[in-house]
Amino acid sequence: MQKEILRSIENIEIYPIISLLLFVAFFIGMFWWVLRVDKKYIDHMKEMPLADEPQKDDSHENV
Repeated sequence: MQKEILRSIENIEIYPIISLLLFVAFFIGMFWWVLRVDKKYIDHMKEMPLADEPQKDDSHENV
């Protein structure tokens, strides 16, 4: 029954293509970001779990 319902929807074949394109675009974007990110940022994030006290970041407001 589900197959018949899906077959009756017009242009349903475009949705898997759109999903695949979004998936690929996301991972290409993440790969590009990883290549372009500042190495100081990576080192800062890497050291955060080991820090004894949380460091204050001036770029965010404390609410």
